Amino acid sequence: MAVPKTGRPGEIRAAAPGRSGWRTQAPVVAVVALGGGAGATARYAASLWWPTQSGTFPWTTFAVNVVGCAVIGVFMVVITEVRPAHRLVRPFFGTGVLGGFTTFSTYAVDTRSLLADGRVPTGLAYLAATPLAALTAVWLAAWAARRVLKWRQS
Repeated sequence: MAVPKTGRPGEIRAAAPGRSGWRTQAPVVAVVALGGGAGATARYAASLWWPTQSGTFPWTTFAVNVVGCAVIGVFMVVITEVRPAHRLVRPFFGTGVLGGFTTFSTYAVDTRSLLADGRVPTGLAYLAATPLAALTAVWLAAWAARRVLKWRQS
């Protein structure tokens, strides 16, 4: 962030109109944080309901990532093609909730752990399956959402 220019020593000028300042960014940061907390809580709940045994294929993390990607596919179709949303909906739900829910950092740690434990075939299968399934989920969900919306409009 640039330091505001001053007229006299100790005087600070207000930011020029139209510039993005902390007042416009604070609500975005706040809703991303709130959404992230909600998404992370949902992910944690999934890990409690469906725990993964150490050294096995991490089905819970895999399922959470695939489901989260499918939801983002539907969400993006709805807010970009069906109905415009309030400017804070996308950061709250897309970045916050779904960003907190999906956990690609855990995917990386799980892969590393499987490989380090000598479970190379499982680790490599997980390494390849997660991004393929996640991208497929986004594509299929977006395609299905468009089909359903087109059918409803007919």
